[in-house]
Amino acid sequence: MKIYQVNVVCSVGSTGRIAADISHYVEQKGDQCRIAYGRGTAEDGIDAIRIETKYGSIFHAVMTRLTDRHGLYSQHATRRLIEDIRQHEPDIIHLHNIHGYYLNYELLFAFLKEYNKPVVWSLHDCWAFTGHCAHFDAVGCEKWKSKCENCCQIREYPASLFRDASAENYVRKQQAFCGVDKLQIITVSDWLKRMVQNSYLSDYPVMTIYNGIDLQVMKPCCSDIREKYQLEGKKVILGVASVWNEKKGLGIFRELAHRLPEDYRIVMIGIGDKQKSELPENILSIGKVSYEELARWYSAADVYVNGSIEETMGLTTVEAMACGTPVVVQNATAVPEVVGEGCGTVVKKGDLEAMITAIYSLQKTPEISARCIEQASKYEKGQQYAKYYQLYQSLMQ
Repeated sequence: MKIYQVNVVCSVGSTGRIAADISHYVEQKGDQCRIAYGRGTAEDGIDAIRIETKYGSIFHAVMTRLTDRHGLYSQHATRRLIEDIRQHEPDIIHLHNIHGYYLNYELLFAFLKEYNKPVVWSLHDCWAFTGHCAHFDAVGCEKWKSKCENCCQIREYPASLFRDASAENYVRKQQAFCGVDKLQIITVSDWLKRMVQNSYLSDYPVMTIYNGIDLQVMKPCCSDIREKYQLEGKKVILGVASVWNEKKGLGIFRELAHRLPEDYRIVMIGIGDKQKSELPENILSIGKVSYEELARWYSAADVYVNGSIEETMGLTTVEAMACGTPVVVQNATAVPEVVGEGCGTVVKKGDLEAMITAIYSLQKTPEISARCIEQASKYEKGQQYAKYYQLYQSLMQ
């Protein structure tokens, strides 16, 4: 069996690591897997090809900002991809993020309809069925259910500075993405599955396969973090994000810093240098850390707070539970569905008082930690990749 994956990155970032891990899993089973990607580099020892150049991506990004026609440039890179697929003759093509300034979706999908082999499409966000944005829940937009126009998020990724082409994009995406005979959609949460079923992609079969975590790393562990950062005797409230903004809960953590008593200490991981100077002094701001260091922070925390209002899964919530730490999340998009009973509290979206009450009430006892670890074990990455492999086998049959 020959699998061919396509993603914006390889080996880095959440989707890049997923693609690389699936490749390793497939090859361990004795089958072949190749990855085509658009930006960055791939890890050594993986069969991969970068299809877009640095300058090609820059041109695509600039033209997107000028025309709002994201995904309609990079023709040369897409033809290179198609030629590589023809040469390797894969049995199954597995798409991940086909946006990100590296691919022309009309050329790709015209080829997929001609190639007529099974296609798996893992959706990690909502871009595939909107006229512009990758997320829409924070602004309460439902135009995507019928037809996008007059987009209120035109300056959001993939940002356009001048033109709103959301109505045109919606029609072009619908025409390109619909009509593939053997396409199976995968969503990373049941929430995203429901969104797909209400979109123009609803005629395709869709199933949920959650993103997985490495339980060999994400587990309770001891460290000197509390001593190193003078957190002894403090109740540590942890927040983690790769990029912090208001949608990720940046404002919520500012409010918590002002309202929690002195024996509580907020730690935010993933904060940029500029943001550090803008946060209250009683917030401990940490930049990006390794996966192993992140596990030590999760383990050291008393409560993990996910203040995000737009997530297609909420993987950091699962990581925190895997390290035995109870969680507080908002009842928004997909995050609540990963929180098991007795593992934390789900509060009403925007209800800061309820969030503070939950923080006060949660105690990291051995019993609660055990429940958190048990819940997180459902998302072990090997289990999730096995589901992909079983899907590949069923499509071959």
